Amino acid sequence: MLPTKDKRGDIKMELTKNIFFNTDKLVENTTVKISYVGTLFQNNSKEVTIHYGFGPNWDNVSDITMEKTELGFQAEINLLEGDTFNFCFHNENQIWDNNNGQNFSFKLEKVQNELIVLDDEPVSLGTARKLRRSYLWSKKVRLAVYKIITYLPKLISGNYKRKLTTDTSTTTTTETNN
Repeated sequence: MLPTKDKRGDIKMELTKNIFFNTDKLVENTTVKISYVGTLFQNNSKEVTIHYGFGPNWDNVSDITMEKTELGFQAEINLLEGDTFNFCFHNENQIWDNNNGQNFSFKLEKVQNELIVLDDEPVSLGTARKLRRSYLWSKKVRLAVYKIITYLPKLISGNYKRKLTTDTSTTTTTETNN
């Protein structure tokens, strides 16, 4: 699978010669745009229809007339559930492009559902406060680590200067810590 860009700069994935999809993965329950520039396009067919189904038994068979563009014949297809997306093409004269009798078939990926594991206790205002406290605590820890990393080498080398201000006078004295 080699990615290419069309004239508009959109990335397209060529899964087989002369067939392009607007995505790098075919995922069930999504919509995909397919572009066909095979023999029927090259032979200047006026109308091309994609005949497709899902799984080894070609479940939910449908036909969609594709739109002719300068980039080839194009159609948007809703990918239903199944292990594979199977299809072939025919023109207005019932001339078929079916991959030399093998049809075109591509594996469909399952939708990735991420689960969030919750404890048995319900989320409450108390839980939100705990999260806020832990967030503030982590900010304090990060600030302390930053100060240690920044000032510890200066303290060790003796190059740290501290300004002291007394309440009784407005004079400032500078001390060097050794």
